[in-house]
Amino acid sequence: MKHSSLKSTLAVSLTNYLDAGAIVAGASGLSLWQGYLGLSEMHLGWLNFISANCLGAAIGAIIGGFLADKYGRKFIYTYNLLVYMLGVLCVVFSVNFPMLLMGFLITGISVGIGVPASWTYISESSEVNNRGRNICISQMSWGFGPMIILLLGMLFAPGGYLFSWVESLSALVLGAGADQSAVNVFSSRIVFLSLFVVAFVAWRLQSGLEESREWEANRKAARERGEQTGIIHSFRVLFSNRVAVRTCIFLASIYLTWNLVASVMGFFAPHICETAGGVTNEQSNWMNCLQWAVVVGVTFLVSRIIDRVNHRPLYIFGLLAAIMAWALVVSIGVTGPATLWAFVLLWGLNGGVSVQIFYALWGTELFPARFRAGAQGLMFFVVRGLSAVWGLAFTYIYGEQGEGFTQAAYCMIALLLISLIVGVVGCPNTRGKSLEEITKERYS
Repeated sequence: MKHSSLKSTLAVSLTNYLDAGAIVAGASGLSLWQGYLGLSEMHLGWLNFISANCLGAAIGAIIGGFLADKYGRKFIYTYNLLVYMLGVLCVVFSVNFPMLLMGFLITGISVGIGVPASWTYISESSEVNNRGRNICISQMSWGFGPMIILLLGMLFAPGGYLFSWVESLSALVLGAGADQSAVNVFSSRIVFLSLFVVAFVAWRLQSGLEESREWEANRKAARERGEQTGIIHSFRVLFSNRVAVRTCIFLASIYLTWNLVASVMGFFAPHICETAGGVTNEQSNWMNCLQWAVVVGVTFLVSRIIDRVNHRPLYIFGLLAAIMAWALVVSIGVTGPATLWAFVLLWGLNGGVSVQIFYALWGTELFPARFRAGAQGLMFFVVRGLSAVWGLAFTYIYGEQGEGFTQAAYCMIALLLISLIVGVVGCPNTRGKSLEEITKERYS
């Protein structure tokens, strides 16, 4: 795998592009779907609840993680993106709220199925001194997705440079007498269609990948020992091992508390900028597009050093940036352009050194191959499922026009502080060690 780790990492990382892209494609077009279908804030909350941002991904993760351990990482890459393409097409052709909701759910389930397998495959196919770098490349793909999708959203949205092209195309499909709200939402349909194209390309690339050698070796050893390989048995083995249970609690704690904040920002950031910040939809999308550019740039810098330096200072730096962003909300407010920009860019800085990088890296390092993807799927299920509930609660705390933003910010700061403290205390020392060495140290 020495000469192919970068190539396979790039192919698998498209899964993260599609994950983040699905979240932001829905978020950037919320106001357009709201106008077209007459949706309330509660409807928007439900879209977030079952999307790739929350419950849909949670359901998919617990299925996909254990399927990847039982049938292999390649099994996921052979079939999963076909489900993603089905969900995206459901959104593209939506004409009512149930159909839109179903599209978000199917897409979210596919995202959840793919994520544990992608992080696991990247880690297992990496050289010892490139494992962190390859996980960062995966995270960069997570940044490129929103950045590109937001850019497309701005170009195609009402008032955008390419909206006249959208109007012409919608006239051919819908007829010249189509309602303006139907014409406007046509731009969001095009954005989702771009995800379909990328998903098709990713499926072609990923279906040609070789199986993980570490998974094959572990499966062969299990057969020789006569061990069971079913999903129920994997759960039993996972929960009967004290080290594995403690590791699950540690990783789920740091990722959950951070992701409760990040999931809100991922789905509602444009909406927050428009309501609490008082900017236009176009300005909001530009701000968030630049925020994701910061994420990509900072993650690239981190990828150059993460395999050579202590992880703890990097972890602290990222969370301090996040806490400072939300501290602005409770101390000064973000109603002015300077403070709103500071809020957006500080969160982008956090995204470049995010907890998700360390969760993805440690989550693949701290479990043995026999239930590596399954453990990640279980934690992802818990995290995204609770994020779904929090997303609904956030819409009530936040209010229709952001009147509860300060109260929500206090909750965010508390969650980020928990993630900071737990991560600093439990930060493992895995740098420079092979996955086999780490497994022997932890599980004898």
